[in-house]
Amino acid sequence: MTRTANPALRTRRLVLHLVCVIVGALIVVPVWFGVLGGFKDNGQLSTNPLGWPDPWVPENYTGILASGVFWRQLGNSLLIAGASTIVVVVAAAMASFVFARYAFRGRELLATLFAIGLMFPFAVAILPLFVLLREMGLLDNPLGVILPQAAFGLPITIVILRQFFRAIPGEVEEAAILDGCGPFGFFWRILLPMARPALATVSVLAIVTSWNNFMLPLVVFTDQSWWTLPVGVQAFQGQYADDTARVLAYVVLSMIPALGFYAVAERQLIGGLAGSVKG
Repeated sequence: MTRTANPALRTRRLVLHLVCVIVGALIVVPVWFGVLGGFKDNGQLSTNPLGWPDPWVPENYTGILASGVFWRQLGNSLLIAGASTIVVVVAAAMASFVFARYAFRGRELLATLFAIGLMFPFAVAILPLFVLLREMGLLDNPLGVILPQAAFGLPITIVILRQFFRAIPGEVEEAAILDGCGPFGFFWRILLPMARPALATVSVLAIVTSWNNFMLPLVVFTDQSWWTLPVGVQAFQGQYADDTARVLAYVVLSMIPALGFYAVAERQLIGGLAGSVKG
């Protein structure tokens, strides 16, 4: 029986490896095309799209890096992503603590309402959200992007943190209370340090979501000095529509910060998701 199972097992592994190779190629090839395309001119892109540049044209990258517009948009993206992450993580952590550690009437209903927010598409709310922000005077104001992004990030953040907080044994809280630790002290001194993997997970998700958000900054900011990188990429593409190589260079440079952050926080992201699933 073992002899007949081994060929079947090897076949499954071979199929799995082939699927991984195909999926990896679908991811790597476009990135490879973009990175090398930024070092070419338009003639090379049409005649040799996937090969090495000959000659290399680093001016596409250096010209963008020497531009103040790119760095201003990068700073705007960092500011908005960082502020949105802080707001959503702080608010969701406090709400998740209440949902996970306290029993009160209507708790599950409120938690369900937040979970329903996962099914609410952002595009549906863009028109009423624009009207609301205009009435509040938050157009051309970074708060007009930070606050809605934090609000739309609350559902997934609360779902993850609540499961993680519920997995922490009640004996830990009882021991903290016996040592004279109040509810806020237990939350601040014990629960949050223990929840670092989950906090890292939701922080990564919030930052990446904010970084890739295109529609909301486009609607809120008419002042170009507040444009973020996704909006800047579209504007740059319209300005240099005939220079595909330079557009590719701009797209690659705008991807590097998010990819670098994700590479650094990948272990915390996977660990936090695994902990929330176990919880």
